[in-house]
Amino acid sequence: MELVVKSVAAETLKTATLVVAVGEGRKLGTTAGKLDEVSGGAISAVLKRGDLTGKAGQTLLLHSLPNLKAERVLLVGTGKDAELGDRAFRKLAASALNALNGLGGSDAVLALDELTVKGRETYGKSRLLAETLLDGGYVFDRFKSQKADQRALKKITLLTTKANQADVERAIAHARAITKGMKFTRDLGNLPPNICHPSFLAEQAKDLGKANKNLKVDVLDEKKLKELGMGAFLAVGQGSAQPPRLIVLNYQGGKKSEKPFVLVGKGITFDTGGISLKPGAGMDEMKYDMCGAASVLGTLTAVLELQLPVNLVCLLACAENMPSGNATRPGDIVSTMSGQTVEILNTDAEGRLVLCDTLTYAARFKPQAVIDIATLTGACVVALGGHATGLMGNDEALAEQLLSAGKRADDRAWQLPLFDEYQEQLDSPFADIANIGGPKAGAITAGCFLSRFTKDYQWAHLDIAGTAWLSGGKDKGATGRPVPLLTQYLLDRANA
Repeated sequence: MELVVKSVAAETLKTATLVVAVGEGRKLGTTAGKLDEVSGGAISAVLKRGDLTGKAGQTLLLHSLPNLKAERVLLVGTGKDAELGDRAFRKLAASALNALNGLGGSDAVLALDELTVKGRETYGKSRLLAETLLDGGYVFDRFKSQKADQRALKKITLLTTKANQADVERAIAHARAITKGMKFTRDLGNLPPNICHPSFLAEQAKDLGKANKNLKVDVLDEKKLKELGMGAFLAVGQGSAQPPRLIVLNYQGGKKSEKPFVLVGKGITFDTGGISLKPGAGMDEMKYDMCGAASVLGTLTAVLELQLPVNLVCLLACAENMPSGNATRPGDIVSTMSGQTVEILNTDAEGRLVLCDTLTYAARFKPQAVIDIATLTGACVVALGGHATGLMGNDEALAEQLLSAGKRADDRAWQLPLFDEYQEQLDSPFADIANIGGPKAGAITAGCFLSRFTKDYQWAHLDIAGTAWLSGGKDKGATGRPVPLLTQYLLDRANA
């Protein structure tokens, strides 16, 4: 869909549909009031009949109002609050988009610039609006014999003032890059595991490298992983016919002398749990266990679209966790690249095993900061549900930067502690560390495990087990999170 910006009077625009705001109690917004005046009170006359009260998300379509060039006027209720929250504003935009998609017009004009969104200036609210509109058309029907109907709506114009036009255009450019990254992430997540395996992800990375001159891609196979001493990484993939891969993407957008930021993504393309087999119900959703890696590729896609002036290294730790005669057993002890040994008490705690070796590998890039992204623990879903990503780390400044980026992007994270007391739960009588810490504080002890391999740099861990996809029902599928958070973090670093 095309988004454009104009700074003209709404009543002068010729369009299939003009969208304006009405507050609860039938209070006309500034633009709606002007249209009502030009049309001789046609809007207020309809409202007096009680067809729309202005409650949040309500819509009412009016046809052929006198003295207006718009064929239709869509009234959208904004509720009773003078300031809208992010969620309410997104719902309003989604309601308008759903109504527009049900019409036959190929274009629409949104005159919503007058709305106030709490804590957001013109750029911030415009980006929320643009992201909602652009992401709202996402469909994954690659494997359906009957494809989704092509929507008639092709172009939306956002009205604003001349003073605000540059901010709105910048917001749209950023939103377009972020939603492009989210789409890539969602597509990868939604692919079936018989197609999306470690070698497939490696090919996707290589395709990105071919299309971008400032992106170098390396794929480390089993032989190279063994040479590096990545015993934990190899242990996860040894039960599968699909070989593991460590995919390295190096983007040079900044000065050569600048240290890179490193994103590490968990890419378990299917997780049966291994010998510690998961229950069968809902196991199909374990294709989403690679959404950490997918979100890193999505973030890189956004960075490439914007050509951000930063250096960025993306490490994708990809493997398939299967039960077989070759699979790792509970009780096995493996050596990591760091030299530490790990007793594997549960083969379903495999994400931390591919990540620990990859985090050790990350140190060679002498990073400014390392962030790992992983669908790591069901415990994080229990703690935070599907609304916030779990955040842990060894550096408060980095944690604050990520929390701030999440708020600005409306892709929020919530910080959990990494107190020393939790580390004791990982004690093993036979190895340096156990790969699980018992039933209590499972998300935190997983973070504690990873922290043992990140002492050489600033590090943060994002547990996206609750936010990376929606379970069950008609809305089931990958969400594209936390691409907005990560892209905002890198936008902030570029601006700094």
